[in-house]
Amino acid sequence: MRVVGRGFARGVGPLCYRGAVNVSLEGRAAFRECLGLWALAIGGIAAAKWVLDPLLGGLVAPVPLLDGLFHAKSWAAILFLYLPVLAMRRRGEFPEDYGLSAKRLGRSLLYFLAFAAVVFPLYGLAFWGFVRSIPRLPPALAALLGPYGASRGFALRLPPRFALSVIDQLLVVALPEELFYRGYLQERLELRFGPGVPLLGIRVGGAFLWTQGLFALGHLVEPYPWRLAVFFPALLFGWLRARTGDLTAGILFHASSNLLVLVLEASFFGLR
Repeated sequence: MRVVGRGFARGVGPLCYRGAVNVSLEGRAAFRECLGLWALAIGGIAAAKWVLDPLLGGLVAPVPLLDGLFHAKSWAAILFLYLPVLAMRRRGEFPEDYGLSAKRLGRSLLYFLAFAAVVFPLYGLAFWGFVRSIPRLPPALAALLGPYGASRGFALRLPPRFALSVIDQLLVVALPEELFYRGYLQERLELRFGPGVPLLGIRVGGAFLWTQGLFALGHLVEPYPWRLAVFFPALLFGWLRARTGDLTAGILFHASSNLLVLVLEASFFGLR
């Protein structure tokens, strides 16, 4: 269908014109669908965080299997997994059509390891510099840039229940978010914006930028300006998705990035 649309641009004929119209209609429908699913997911997460958990969380907390049922993180995992899969099923599609596959596992692991080897030391140095600069910033500016106070000095520590945090970041955070954003949205939005232009080994266009922008805006469920900083690692997650063709490297890098932040916070600011 997209090829037919490009043919019409060269003036091939009426059949190509109909193909171009169909592409345009499909692209607009995909755009509406993506925005609708995103709004539904973020609305559900916000409802859990600000309404359901404060009202009902305490009631179910004593019940072993229901504790955490209304946590925003629980709802985020469910919605980010369920909503795109529901949309896929309506069209006879599957998660592997959107990158949830281990077919390129070896290649994806190499990209993940290479990214981690380069990015994580640089991020650690940047975090150290930021921590040192916090006491020198005006309090209002420091509050905009992060949730941190003065550091107690660096002492390498793991956060409590770190092994559970590894499972949590992989299966509850990174997997659902990467399937929803870099898997489903980044793929579907190309029907509206096209693949984009070559840049840094991938094609970057509206689909890529919209995906990372929506990812950042979704974090404003907690209305703190510094939450928008996730736009920058999202660019790396999106690059890995486009470069490797699947979600494996992005899931691993996403989870590892969050774990690194937890370790750095515990090491600079103590256990919380």
